[in-house]
Amino acid sequence: MSTQRITREKTAGAVMYLLTGASLLLVLIMGIGLYMKSAPIFEDHSLWELLSASEWKPFKNRFGFYPFIMGTVWVTGIALVLALPLSLLTAVFLTEYSRAWVKRWFYPALDILAALPSVIYGVWGSLLIVPWISEWLAPHFVEFSSGYTVLAGGIVLSVMILPLLVSLFVEIFSTVPQELRDASQALGATRWQTTKKVVIRRSLPSIFAAVVLAVSRALGETIAVLMVCGNLSQVPHSVFDACYPIPALIANNYGEMLSLPLYEAALMFAAMILFVVVLLFNLLSRIILYRLKKS
Repeated sequence: MSTQRITREKTAGAVMYLLTGASLLLVLIMGIGLYMKSAPIFEDHSLWELLSASEWKPFKNRFGFYPFIMGTVWVTGIALVLALPLSLLTAVFLTEYSRAWVKRWFYPALDILAALPSVIYGVWGSLLIVPWISEWLAPHFVEFSSGYTVLAGGIVLSVMILPLLVSLFVEIFSTVPQELRDASQALGATRWQTTKKVVIRRSLPSIFAAVVLAVSRALGETIAVLMVCGNLSQVPHSVFDACYPIPALIANNYGEMLSLPLYEAALMFAAMILFVVVLLFNLLSRIILYRLKKS
């Protein structure tokens, strides 16, 4: 019996190693494939020129990705600024303050929001957020805004990642032992002090990991942002400017790439930018998490 158990454990370990290696190999193959597809564009343009140039005119062989990079950064940053505090406070309320009947109603609502197709969020943003910005908010700050702006993309994207963040934070806070809460309150700390000094502080590494996951999700969002951001190749200077994130660039132009020899290579390079950024972001987060847990 012990021999069979040892054999099963060794077999399971070998299968796990094999699956892990296959996952890493898949990431490597994707990176190599994107590089090979985008390689032709490096024959006419340097990497620095592609990343720093602002002019996007494929018919004149000009491929400047700087406006698309900045559009992605603006939209993702606004989404994170809006979604992070709201999701964190919501998760704190659900785990530390709410009653059981609130959780029974709220958790299914989160599941529904998380399961909605992204195009639904895009339609919602086009019908509600864009008119609200153009008619009510923007006139107080700028002379004219169509509503298809960085702010609209950030709001829609923040609503999209909100269910993911809340679910992750609730799961993280639920893993904090109840004994730590009881010990803190036994020493005279209030519930909020216990939440701030014990629950949140103990969960900081996991909170950081959840934020990284949400940012990775936000960086690759396409349809919803494409429908509300304006899709203008320009560097945004305010939240009321239109923008053109990298995923929207790929989605809008992929069907037209056959007409120009370098068009496909340029779009594959855009995909490679997203791939590398997400990969580096996750690797950096793993390093930071490791150091936080070690300390």
